Amino acid sequence: MPIQVLMPALSPTMEKGNLAKWLKKEGETIKSGDVIAEIETDKATMEVEATDEGTLGKILIPEGTADVAVNTPIATILADGESAADLAKAPAAPAPSVAQEVAESRSPVGEGKPMISAPKAAPAPQAVAEPDPEVPAGTEMVTQTIREALRGAMAEEMRRDADVFVMGEEVAEYQGAYKVTQGLLQEFGARRVIDTPITEHGFAGIGVGAAMTGLKPIVEFMTFNFAMQAIDQIINSAAKTLYMSGGQMGCSIVFRGPNGAAARVAAQHSQDYSSWYSNVPGLKVVAPFSAADYKGLLKAAIRDPNPVIFLENEVLYGHTGEVPKLDDFVIPIGKARIVRSGGHVTIISWSNGMTYALKAADELAKDGIEAEVIDLRTLRPMDTETIVNSVKKTGRAVTVEEGWAQSGVGAEIAARIMENAFDYLDAPVARVSGKDVPMPYAANLEKLALPSAAEVVEAAKAVCYR
Repeated sequence: MPIQVLMPALSPTMEKGNLAKWLKKEGETIKSGDVIAEIETDKATMEVEATDEGTLGKILIPEGTADVAVNTPIATILADGESAADLAKAPAAPAPSVAQEVAESRSPVGEGKPMISAPKAAPAPQAVAEPDPEVPAGTEMVTQTIREALRGAMAEEMRRDADVFVMGEEVAEYQGAYKVTQGLLQEFGARRVIDTPITEHGFAGIGVGAAMTGLKPIVEFMTFNFAMQAIDQIINSAAKTLYMSGGQMGCSIVFRGPNGAAARVAAQHSQDYSSWYSNVPGLKVVAPFSAADYKGLLKAAIRDPNPVIFLENEVLYGHTGEVPKLDDFVIPIGKARIVRSGGHVTIISWSNGMTYALKAADELAKDGIEAEVIDLRTLRPMDTETIVNSVKKTGRAVTVEEGWAQSGVGAEIAARIMENAFDYLDAPVARVSGKDVPMPYAANLEKLALPSAAEVVEAAKAVCYR
């Protein structure tokens, strides 16, 4: 049966691209790995490689076509023995299936790699959570994506305080690399929504200087991997100046952007910096999971007089959740939340690690193990009290993070449990983390390098001696 080549995605957030050029013609022989076309966005041009062998039977989208949606059939490959008469037998693009997930929560989109099917990332697991103390009973809720929640938080704070402004690469004219800042330029103008050159060290330093004079910058990094260029400004200037000036000079600034793995962007774009920043006195570090927490915590971060590292996750931007419809919804920094109650084992995570934790809790419940799931939300200051109280109840703990195990946040949590709840433990604290290797590019290896819900289930059963 003829095989359809679908429009690939260059990134997890890409929705469409331009089919720039066909490098093969109809009737030509195709071998696996042959470059058959070029696609482009405003950011990059990538080659489309064939994953099957045969003959290029029909080009469905002519070269030069703009705004071709991801997963649109662009060509048909005929297998040996097939002819043009078989083209009508080509199957329709299959609907995505949750069973086809990669890394339990992300779609195996490839940079320039066509696929027979490219399933969308599965929605975040929905658990029945304890009532949120920050939300009054009876509050109306609205459904928003996480990018919408972030945008709403920034817009509300910019309306509230004229000293708040946004700066970063492509935040203005392009409406944001991930469309988080979409519409802010039109509402607030170029003085408060500022496109910067590609120089993280430079614009982070400008932001720090502006904060020291009393302004409240929101500095967006296209990824925290690029913030490596700005690490001196963040650590030596933003984090330490209040102490070194004897309290005379503050720095109210938010550094925000995606942190950790996305999908097939390889080692230099996939590192999780949670443990790096949470190690530094003078910084507050926030890593939310739900849409409501993204909004409430970003508003708190913008108002905080200290520098705040706001770690987002690219894979989560399109996930939806309920956000309270309140005039001023602010969540205090430094408070964890129990999102699922249980009495057998405590699972502690944050950011996209909550995806694995909640899925694992659902699976454990089928075997009669009720897990209590804690979303830390803030890594520094860490809510030790909530963790310890839960472990005193369950007697067992598992930490889940996408970052590496050595010197990781999970190691810090385990140490605090040992210091404060050792006599209550019925088993050693277990850690589930990313594997000790730079992130591979290949989708199958990337999946193996990241945690999975199955690993969380295995760890929880181990500490429960099941």
